[in-house]
Amino acid sequence: MPHSNTIHESLTAVFQVRRFPVDVSAGSGIAGGRGRPGRPELAVLLWERALDPQKGTWSLPGGRLRDDEDLDTSARRQLAEKVDVRELTHLEQLSVFSAPDRVPGPRRIASAYLGLVPLTTEPELPPDTTWHPVSALPTVSFDHGTVVDHARTRLAAKLSYTNIAFALTPDTFTLSVLREIYCAALGYEVDTTNLQRVLTRRKVITPTGDTAPSGRAGGRPAALYRFTDSGLRVTDEFAALRPPT
Repeated sequence: MPHSNTIHESLTAVFQVRRFPVDVSAGSGIAGGRGRPGRPELAVLLWERALDPQKGTWSLPGGRLRDDEDLDTSARRQLAEKVDVRELTHLEQLSVFSAPDRVPGPRRIASAYLGLVPLTTEPELPPDTTWHPVSALPTVSFDHGTVVDHARTRLAAKLSYTNIAFALTPDTFTLSVLREIYCAALGYEVDTTNLQRVLTRRKVITPTGDTAPSGRAGGRPAALYRFTDSGLRVTDEFAALRPPT
């Protein structure tokens, strides 16, 4: 049957590395737990649907493409209007989801995006919107869980052969913070010394000459680094950061 009323929409999986309370449960998000912060995890931004279809499930921010805008503009507009996220350090088109039955009602084709927010950014979110660990998603709407999986896979791949981690880090950082971000985004442990060696050889990170303030335990202050570039570039197209064997 032909679809004469097909709707084109944009969806964005916005990722950030965050610390969740150790007792956070699926569906409760960062605001739902109490207790000491756990280890850094990759988080995705979701909003809870108040109306049917699939009321009470959690959706990626997005919506219908307007006649007077391109897809990139639509994605950024939807993030600003729906979840009040206006500043991303990286946004790229991910894939197109076009299964005829992916949502009920009129056919919807979704152009999905990957968006990244730095560790230290704290957007002011609406009450129905919160961050959720990618490893413990709540009940998500339609095929949005598949979109999140695609976005996580894309991010992990690009961490191997590009400098995309610049979009997840503060302006300056210690190697221990950088390692935590890579571990959270990749989903497995990374050796700090090896990570420093690889990224230095590829000229991805540069020492600032400054040090971080000493912690309560004292000790030698950690050196601060920055990313050499603030835009995406390929550093080694054949590289792969592999999990430990």
